[in-house]
Amino acid sequence: MGDGFAIDVRGMTKRFDGRTVVNGIDLQVARGEICGFLGPNGSGKTTFIRMLCGLLRPDGGSGSCLGFDVIRDSEAIRRRVGYMTQRFSYYEDLSIAENLEFVARMFSIPDRRRRVDECLDELGLSARRNQLAGELSGGWKQRLALAACTLHRPSLLLLDEPTAGVDPKARRIFWDSVHDLSAGGITVLISTHYMDEAERCHSLAYIAYGDLLARGSGAEIVASSGLATRVVTGPDLSSLAARLRPLPGVCQAVAFGRELHVSGTDEAALDLSLAGFRGEGYEWSPSAPGLEDVFIHFMDKARDNFTP
Repeated sequence: MGDGFAIDVRGMTKRFDGRTVVNGIDLQVARGEICGFLGPNGSGKTTFIRMLCGLLRPDGGSGSCLGFDVIRDSEAIRRRVGYMTQRFSYYEDLSIAENLEFVARMFSIPDRRRRVDECLDELGLSARRNQLAGELSGGWKQRLALAACTLHRPSLLLLDEPTAGVDPKARRIFWDSVHDLSAGGITVLISTHYMDEAERCHSLAYIAYGDLLARGSGAEIVASSGLATRVVTGPDLSSLAARLRPLPGVCQAVAFGRELHVSGTDEAALDLSLAGFRGEGYEWSPSAPGLEDVFIHFMDKARDNFTP
């Protein structure tokens, strides 16, 4: 396993009730990298994250996390990882500072009050230190959760859809904090459904129903998808999309505001099918596929592992 990787695992597998929910995943994440973990709901992202930090034991696979064996050294890994769950899990009847002091006690952090004060300053929470957690908006709760999982100075952050339901400004502030932590040497694996967030990651991994379908930078994933995209504007795009979707070469026709993105993996067949619509008041132009085009394509191809 490479010393340059914070995460270096191969064949990671997990089954529940005979159903494979994580299917032989290989993943390497370099130290200090922000890796975006994407995929539809129910695809095994949370299960994979929980195996990495020792909360679930894999049924198969091997590898290392922060240099420790993911099977044998789960306790050592947990002490060095910050895990932020999807659900806010701190005490709403305690203040921000009291919640952090409680976490500091759990990790037996020396000089814990000084460390809590540092963390409050680092994440812009000092002015609200005495505010009850239950009174916080979603964005401030998110910032408290990030403070709590960085309090013990972890080497790796595992963030499970941390910005779900948070407004755009709060998401941007959160991501600025994530990049600051990465610049300080912390590795980040973050699951998200937002394409603008995916574009802020150094690398991406796309999982669908237990299978890892793509890995690399955003540009590499788009280039390897084989998708060709045409953008169309004009009248009644909803009706046009319904007419286009059954045609040869058309893999998807998806509305983006006042545009329709029509994509396929066979460019010649795609253009042949679209030729008959060029005289109906529509304006067509070629376009490079975006990450959202590519991930919708992956999702359409993937087989739900709950399908008999």
